[in-house]
Amino acid sequence: MQLSNEEEDYNLSLSKFESMLKTNKVLFFDSEEFEEIILHYLDMGKAALAKKALKLALEQHPKSTGLKLVQVEMLVYDDKLELAEKLLNELYAIEPTNEEIYIQKANICSKRDQHEKAVELLQTALKYTDDYADVYNLIGMEYLFMDNLELAKESFIKCLEEDLEDQSALYNVVYCFEFLDQNQEAIAYLNKYIDKNPYSEIAWHQLGRLHYGVKEYENAIRAFDYATLIDDEFLGAFMEKAKAFERLKKYEKAIESYSRTIELDDATSYALLRMGKCYERLGNKALALKYFNQTVHEDPLLDKGWIAITDFYVRQKNYQKALFYVNKALAIDNQNRLYWKRFATINKQMNFFEEAEFGYRKAVEFGDTELDTWLFWVDILQFLGEFESAIQTLLQASEYFPEENEVEYRLAGLYFMLTDNTKAKFHLSNALRLNFDNYILLEDLFPVVWAKKMVQNYIAKHKKQ
Repeated sequence: MQLSNEEEDYNLSLSKFESMLKTNKVLFFDSEEFEEIILHYLDMGKAALAKKALKLALEQHPKSTGLKLVQVEMLVYDDKLELAEKLLNELYAIEPTNEEIYIQKANICSKRDQHEKAVELLQTALKYTDDYADVYNLIGMEYLFMDNLELAKESFIKCLEEDLEDQSALYNVVYCFEFLDQNQEAIAYLNKYIDKNPYSEIAWHQLGRLHYGVKEYENAIRAFDYATLIDDEFLGAFMEKAKAFERLKKYEKAIESYSRTIELDDATSYALLRMGKCYERLGNKALALKYFNQTVHEDPLLDKGWIAITDFYVRQKNYQKALFYVNKALAIDNQNRLYWKRFATINKQMNFFEEAEFGYRKAVEFGDTELDTWLFWVDILQFLGEFESAIQTLLQASEYFPEENEVEYRLAGLYFMLTDNTKAKFHLSNALRLNFDNYILLEDLFPVVWAKKMVQNYIAKHKKQ
């Protein structure tokens, strides 16, 4: 790769400076060389070297405004804001039209959360600068700090009008549009931007993401295609393209794109999982399983991987295998409610009711508050003859679902079973009020209760009302 003359000079300055540090000889650099060296070390996070270079620089060029501004930047970096401000005021007295002074003053205001003042200073910097793009970008960032996304968006757009290649401004513009729920406007903006800068893979990728967000999958794929044509190693674009193909049920194409991401980088558990799902949709069970197994091998903590294998075997009605995998998952993470619910469901299918009851209890204990989890759990408790526990569980469920007829019918049935008729009638009238037609639940779940004359009369009386 050819280096430009500027880059060669820059590299020479750096190596000359570093050899000077090793030999303790003092060599001469012009002030701009020093600025480059100091900023290089700051960017690399090597603050000690930057300070060393600054000290030498100021000894050799005590009157250089540029170096003093670098000194201000380092003071701000060290949070020595009062000192930085004092130095800036001295510089302002000498060079009141130097835009860098206003930019650094704005930087100090920003650090003090005085963002409106920072914007005013940056607007003054616009009068004196040649680098409009940089200043507009800084103004946009201040507006982001103030949560004023409309004005932030305007500033980043102005920045891109000055410098089409500013990638961070491009990301920020799209972020503002999305945050403001202006997806269609963002698409229109990116189409205009691409007319001016058709080889921006970032713009094509963002356009694809936006089309995907509004469910325009064909358009999304077209945009991702351009992104990957411009940069054939654009991992994110291949990944998003695969997701869009999946949405269109084009599973072979999706697999192709996911495979490309695996060629480009180490396999991610996400790509492996999605490939497994695509193969399952295509009816290729062997390959589906292969990729699900690779998923959990790659990332044993990814619950979606274990769930995919378990659900795969449940769909095949191979409950032994499903149970084997859900137990493996629980051995890694025994506080995962999704694992416990599957553990319960599989045991229930195999008629292991005690284990199923334990599984539902654990699922709820670790945060599962789905209605069906409560109801499955209660129905098993009832089947096991544990009416008191079933009632306690339903009362707990009713805190989450206060107006749920399925909970009320079951409470009524259980209280009738325990011959607590007052409570039974209270819950039965609640249930009938909430959903009269669902009274067949009593017939299904509590045939003994259903056969009682008193219950039949109560329902008939309610019907008349």
